[in-house]
Amino acid sequence: MTKTHIAGFVGAFPIPEVMMAIDAFTQGMRSVDPKAEVHVVWVNSWFDPGKEREATMSLISQGADMITQHTDSTVVVQTVEEQHKAKNVWCFSYNSDMSKYAPPPSSAATSPTGPATTPGRSRTCSPARASGPTSGRPQGGHDQDRPLQRAVPKPVRAYVDKVMAEMKAGKVHAFQGP
Repeated sequence: MTKTHIAGFVGAFPIPEVMMAIDAFTQGMRSVDPKAEVHVVWVNSWFDPGKEREATMSLISQGADMITQHTDSTVVVQTVEEQHKAKNVWCFSYNSDMSKYAPPPSSAATSPTGPATTPGRSRTCSPARASGPTSGRPQGGHDQDRPLQRAVPKPVRAYVDKVMAEMKAGKVHAFQGP
């Protein structure tokens, strides 16, 4: 869906969990767009709506037309929603359904949630856990519990469904290289 081949990532801190999310997002994007670049802006906070808004606007000014985050406020989604029509920018919310801040049809392509992000559910982010009791879940990544927004083109939806089925079947691993 990107026109610029640039995605933006608003990151809290450069710790392993956040770096893993950036790597996974980058690998996913490059699997369908080898020219893809992911620009990261660190806000050095888990929750700072002002910095998160500035980071989002900075990424949009750098040409990012896909934005995601690993911070805890809804400001990234809200900022992208404000810029969606003027800048044709899309977002992927983080860890929870933030669709009320970008209701359909909107800039929110989806809200990745699931076993790694939903309280009380099994964690499956670790490849070492992928062969454990949750082996029917996508290995090394999030479930796609939230549907893709209807604004996401049908071929993209079909591709996501295909890859998710391959992950669940163990044919594709979210962190297989390069």
